[in-house]
Amino acid sequence: MELLTEYLLEEALIIIPVLFILGKIIKDTPRFQDWIIPYMLLIVGVILSFLMLGFDVHAFIQGVLVSGAAVFGNELIKQAVERD
Repeated sequence: MELLTEYLLEEALIIIPVLFILGKIIKDTPRFQDWIIPYMLLIVGVILSFLMLGFDVHAFIQGVLVSGAAVFGNELIKQAVERD
């Protein structure tokens, strides 16, 4: 957790569970292919970050980082559950 708080602003941390839940919702929608989900989460993460932190480079970076944390977290959970 210390690693997350070292690079992510505290205000941006709330976006991670939002993106995680949104990713689960999109995954259950048959209309979207799986490969497009990380790109959609990236776009939404950057937009939410802009809205919360303002329109600057730091907000963009925070959006990319929270999107990466949400996608990476999902992959960690998936790999732990589906261990071979």
